[in-house]
Amino acid sequence: MHAQIRRAAIAAALATACSTAAAAHVVLDTAEAPAGSYHKAVFRVPHGCSGSPTTAIAVTLPDGILSAKPQPKPGWTLAVERQALPRPVAGPHGSTVGERVARIAWSGGDLPDAWFDEFAIQVRLPDAAPGTVIRFPVEQTCAQGASHWVGTDADKGGAYPAPALRLSAGHAHH
Repeated sequence: MHAQIRRAAIAAALATACSTAAAAHVVLDTAEAPAGSYHKAVFRVPHGCSGSPTTAIAVTLPDGILSAKPQPKPGWTLAVERQALPRPVAGPHGSTVGERVARIAWSGGDLPDAWFDEFAIQVRLPDAAPGTVIRFPVEQTCAQGASHWVGTDADKGGAYPAPALRLSAGHAHH
């Protein structure tokens, strides 16, 4: 009798582990950060596309993020797309900002499905109310297929959720 229970428990644990792995999303390693702060946003890519290796990751930066610097990765090519702002805004240290980084992409890599990796961007978070959630849509391209992590938690359709960051109370700037 105990052997049957043990086998059932092992089967249940394996089923849970397999379903958890299949449901893994591209996520940020930190769920919350202070509004108005400089923050290292680390995007964790847990798997490829249905067994196919990841060959490119592109992150679209939400409105309100005016400053962004990608972390280079050996073996991957970086591309930064800029966007003109409708009107210039005040930047740090008395500067004026007329454009922002809108999208950052790493391509040309080979991340096998069985491995994970992290892609990082240093951003200046917007001065928004605590509790504000900002989303970073991510496009994952694989040798065969792609996954678009662009949805919201409320999406019930085919969209996977975009990595999200909740803003906490800001801190004084220096």
